[in-house]
Amino acid sequence: MPRLHPEAATGFSRDPQRYERGRPDYPAALDDWLCADLGLGPGRPVLELGAGTGKFTQRLLSCGADVTALEPLTAMHRQLRAALPHVPILTGRAEAIPLPDDSQDAVVAAQAFHWFATPQALAEIRRVLRPGGRLGLVWNYRDDRVPWVATLTEIMKPYAGDCPSFASRRWQEVFPAPGFGPLHEVRVPHRHRGPVAQVILDRVLSVSYIANLPTTERAAVKARLERLIADTPALAAGGAVVVPYITFAYSCRRT
Repeated sequence: MPRLHPEAATGFSRDPQRYERGRPDYPAALDDWLCADLGLGPGRPVLELGAGTGKFTQRLLSCGADVTALEPLTAMHRQLRAALPHVPILTGRAEAIPLPDDSQDAVVAAQAFHWFATPQALAEIRRVLRPGGRLGLVWNYRDDRVPWVATLTEIMKPYAGDCPSFASRRWQEVFPAPGFGPLHEVRVPHRHRGPVAQVILDRVLSVSYIANLPTTERAAVKARLERLIADTPALAAGGAVVVPYITFAYSCRRT
């Protein structure tokens, strides 16, 4: 079985509290997508892969679904358990899901699928989905059409290397996938509002390949972020700031 990518295994385990503070939630507008495209509703069984600290888990719960979370990292598992003690949490991997065949109406992954976009994982997802069940993939991605947001991305880019990401689109190479219909895309505008230390500093410093940097390099990234904040009137004024995002949601049906 493939090992967890080392960037994810160490980067996301260093400071799950910073991850929780810095990451945006998901727009309420996705509730319509969860119902219409994934067929979720009260009592419908759904497996969330790579549930992390539970940010998308709460969106699933809001539509009444019967949620089971799977999270391979111990530090994230603890954070999720503390936040949502009533949600069943499995320790495992997308490539070996500890659930029976044909047991789920939907399988979803939010901000995670690029880490395990493999034929082996898709075969496991297909196994646990009932015939006609849906796979849902979701990402929040910064809206780089805003100039200072584009600068934020440029600060991060030199450290990314070949780390899996949504932006690389390499995750799409596993589609079309055996046993699944075509992939359908929906885009929803989103905003992350909060203190600048949270929505910019914690957000960037919680990125796996930034969190894994040596202390001096991580401090240099933080200093560049602080200069960007000081030089950008929309950010330097104090109080709450807004980071614009686009939420990308993809669905396909088990054939």
